[in-house]
Amino acid sequence: MLNDNSILVLGAGELGMAMLRSLSRRARHADNVSIAVLLRPSTISSENPVRQKNVDELRALGLELVAGDVATQTGAELAAIFSRFDTVISCTGFVGGSGVQRKIAHAALDAGVKRYFPWQFGVDYDVIGRGSAQDLFDEQLDVRDLLRAQSRTEWVIVSTGMFTSFLFEKSFGVVDLETRTVNALGSWSNAVTVTTADDIASLTVEVLFTEPRIANQVVHIAGDTVTYREVADTVDRVLGVKVRRNEWTVPELKRQLAEEPQNGLRKYRVVFAQGRGVAWDMNQTFNAKRNIGVCSLEEWLRNNLSDAPLASG
Repeated sequence: MLNDNSILVLGAGELGMAMLRSLSRRARHADNVSIAVLLRPSTISSENPVRQKNVDELRALGLELVAGDVATQTGAELAAIFSRFDTVISCTGFVGGSGVQRKIAHAALDAGVKRYFPWQFGVDYDVIGRGSAQDLFDEQLDVRDLLRAQSRTEWVIVSTGMFTSFLFEKSFGVVDLETRTVNALGSWSNAVTVTTADDIASLTVEVLFTEPRIANQVVHIAGDTVTYREVADTVDRVLGVKVRRNEWTVPELKRQLAEEPQNGLRKYRVVFAQGRGVAWDMNQTFNAKRNIGVCSLEEWLRNNLSDAPLASG
């Protein structure tokens, strides 16, 4: 059983809410597990209907709401909050810009938490390496270096690939359902690993509670690993259309980035087009080795976008 009974989740966005729901379900079958969530004071008191709904749900689940802000508070202030808890799971995303992920990691270590799951729910930054087109990734490597350089706090990094929903964000530019277009990043044979937020949450909770205990390692999970050709074929098959297919080569994507060097989405496109650290073998994942069911790309598409509006041309 899990010995570290008090758990603090940072953030209640898409992944944070999924994580808190999953933890709450699991805590019903565990001994003396308490769950809290760090929210901005403005979120707790917000009159925004969506935020109100989330806060009401968290209260209904019996979770403790802790006021705090990882972007604006100092590391010492965050450490004082974290020190009450055995385990901290960061679901913040890249909130607050440069330096925040390092600050949170330092705060977790300074607080002496027993176990820390940093915000690394994405690509494999070790494989991508430093100096990539997406400069935020270097900070993720700084966090890994920091955690690996100490032994007081156990850490677990969960590599998930891209959130499945992000693959279909029009702004990202891979799948544009309105114009029936799929753009391959790099080449049609390039692969990408995708995982839904719900699967990321449930599998992270499974990692948290697994015995023998998982500590001080990177754990790879995946909902699906697909080539861009398979993405286009899946859209065709599920939606009953024939998408237009464009291949965006690395030189072309670098040229686009040079036109807008601060465009975060263009930075991401270059990294994914280069094809390193963004996909892994499904058979080697934590979920596959334990025969845990996950949501495939096709299943997600059928569940979420089968009624999506499509251009007539």
